[in-house]
Amino acid sequence: MNQEENPLDEPRESMKYDVLIVGAGPAGLGAAIKLKRLAEERGEEVNVCVLEKAAELGAHNLSGAVLDHKALDELIPDWHEQGAPVNAAVHEDQFLFLTKNRSFTMPTPPGMRNKGNHIIRLGEMVAWLGEQAEALGVEIYPGFAAAEPLFDADGRLMGSATGDMGVTREGEAGPNFQRGMELHAPITLLAEGCRGSLSGVLMERYDLRANSDPQTYALGMKEVWEVDPAKSEPGKVIHSIGWPLPSDTYGGSFLYHLNDNLVALGFVVGLDYRNPHLDPYMEFQRFKHHPAIQPLLEGGRRIAYGARALNEGGYQSLPVLTFPGGALIGCAAGFLNVARIKGIHNAMKSGMLAAEAYFAAKDAEQPELESYPQRVEQSWIGEELRSVRNIRPGFKWGLWAGLANAALDTYLLRGKAPWTLHHHSDHTTLLPAQNAPRITYPKPDGEISFGRLENLAFSGTQHEADQPIHLTLRDSTVPIRYNLALYDAPEQRYCPAGVYEIIDVNTDTPKLQINAQNCLHCKTCDIKDPLQNIHWVTPEGGGGPSYSGM
Repeated sequence: MNQEENPLDEPRESMKYDVLIVGAGPAGLGAAIKLKRLAEERGEEVNVCVLEKAAELGAHNLSGAVLDHKALDELIPDWHEQGAPVNAAVHEDQFLFLTKNRSFTMPTPPGMRNKGNHIIRLGEMVAWLGEQAEALGVEIYPGFAAAEPLFDADGRLMGSATGDMGVTREGEAGPNFQRGMELHAPITLLAEGCRGSLSGVLMERYDLRANSDPQTYALGMKEVWEVDPAKSEPGKVIHSIGWPLPSDTYGGSFLYHLNDNLVALGFVVGLDYRNPHLDPYMEFQRFKHHPAIQPLLEGGRRIAYGARALNEGGYQSLPVLTFPGGALIGCAAGFLNVARIKGIHNAMKSGMLAAEAYFAAKDAEQPELESYPQRVEQSWIGEELRSVRNIRPGFKWGLWAGLANAALDTYLLRGKAPWTLHHHSDHTTLLPAQNAPRITYPKPDGEISFGRLENLAFSGTQHEADQPIHLTLRDSTVPIRYNLALYDAPEQRYCPAGVYEIIDVNTDTPKLQINAQNCLHCKTCDIKDPLQNIHWVTPEGGGGPSYSGM
């Protein structure tokens, strides 16, 4: 087949909108709903399109999650009457310090007091928000991944192309090949979530991170359990720090009692950890055997599992929020308030503020969202993130110094310290394997704790088998020549889904095997790889996890 006949080179059909939104999470759907509501108030029309790579709305969304619903109150004031899936009101907070065999109750930090908030399942909330958006006339296309940013002759973003479907592993058009579409719009809002692919391209192209700290991340892993009804306490919230993590590693757990005898149980590990032998997934599994946790799970059953990276950099890690032709909203920008362990309200509010900025600029020949950064800075997003900016970076000195710094900043300085602490890049922190203590993990028992692949089966993950591997290597020699030799192949441990595997390890020619079909789209490998050699690219739309109300 010559180049002229290659279907992959055929021109793509295009569609034009007023606003294109990439990602149907709280930020993207919050922006879409606000755009339509503002248009109605002004008696105007605005055509809004939302692209979502998951097969169904909510299928890729994962969070704890305790909802501060102040953004929802602003966006849909009658959300309760409209049937929003917000049910379990928080009635009790516990904050625990764990040792190997004991737990100690500590004062709950002010930002983690949740009275008035609700425990939700984020996937259900996103699906409901999608219904509200579609009722207003928003066009939402699940199963279509935004794979390529499009630029005009002046270098301005003019939209995105969806990925081709039916491309074979060899990169050729298969029998079910379908060319992607081009979606054009004067304004594109990137709401891809943490470590978004297009967001990364645009940050680099427009140098949006030139004056900000590196973003720092954590890996969050979560299971949903159905527990004995006698042990269910809907509205109870428990957080813990300490065991099983060493004191030089940031992280902790959450345990949220939902309705219907369900418990959301999760574990978070900061990706700036130093020991290459540390296995975040196995830390999660052994955590569940703590005497303060295991009795709740005994007699119950795990019904879902998932994992996702989350932004922890906060205020000083925010990039420039706008670029020619669009803006970053939600976790694509990094609005998580790590001190509160909450980001849904900030994500949704950022989308709403971007919508307001659009209407302030829409009549220009080439509209730009110039007022959006100022709107964020002057909103409660800016206030929240400024006030807690020094808490997370204090933990780079270890748990005890981090707690002391957090107490000083919270109770004495009240978030108004005249200094700002700074972050470093997570991929730079690993010690050589020979300089770090090895860690022996207990074998999962199959009742309370589970192996990676056994748990993966509860994530609904699937990918079209005959498609190009979306976990690419910039240099194929690095995994063995550098990662294995220096760090004992940490990708085998920091991936929570068993994607990376060293085979033939006891021979002269060990190899890295990439099991891309296992990928949970958590983005941890793209973040933690020491030489940034692993490059996560967008797979075929509709693939990945299929979370049920995670």
